[in-house]
Amino acid sequence: MLEFATYSDQGGRSANEDSIAWTPGREGELCLVVADGLGGHGGGQVASGLAARTIGAGWERQADPEHLRVLVLRAHRAIQTAQSPQCTMKSTVAALAVAGGQTAWAHVGDTRIYHFIQGRLVFQTKDHSASQLAVWLGDITQDQVRFHQDRCRILRALGQEGDVKVETGGEQLEPGTHAFLLCTDGFWEYVLEEEMEETLSRAQGPKDWLERMRARLNQRAPSDCDNNSAAAVWLRQ
Repeated sequence: MLEFATYSDQGGRSANEDSIAWTPGREGELCLVVADGLGGHGGGQVASGLAARTIGAGWERQADPEHLRVLVLRAHRAIQTAQSPQCTMKSTVAALAVAGGQTAWAHVGDTRIYHFIQGRLVFQTKDHSASQLAVWLGDITQDQVRFHQDRCRILRALGQEGDVKVETGGEQLEPGTHAFLLCTDGFWEYVLEEEMEETLSRAQGPKDWLERMRARLNQRAPSDCDNNSAAAVWLRQ
């Protein structure tokens, strides 16, 4: 059993520079991509769209971390090619592939992937950001990332000069109920991990889960909040 749902909201900004793409395969197969553009003047929207479409279009119905890494690098080069001296656009990205009872993921930047088993958070990606570096140096705790002064300083992004290091992972899914959440920083900044678990325990499906978390976000986010986007996947093995 595989179900998924997505949403993207421009928040209080003049344009939405987030992008989401999904590519279904056979039953139980899916590639899902969430990207957050950087650059302004419309460039962020172009960059995130290029990232999402390039990865989705190149997916070959397999859950292989190396395959996702190659696709993310392809997106990186596509964004570099589309840049101009006036618009050095960039994008973060998080990609998840599911096939044959296996999952693979890849990410660059601070768009996150969370994995829940039997309703409990078991894994989350770590941001490629100055605030995450401060955590590793022991200057702040993981909980303080949301409010750190350097949270928006991204250390890795698609479209950066030269090469980019893609972080990847994957696993064979154990029997049970699995949920995955891919989301931009405009989402996870306002929804705490314990609230992701709490809303998951009461949700009737991935769409309901997203709606419950969005309600928390809307209670807290200021009127000028960032674009916020998320995708939820439910799997039963």
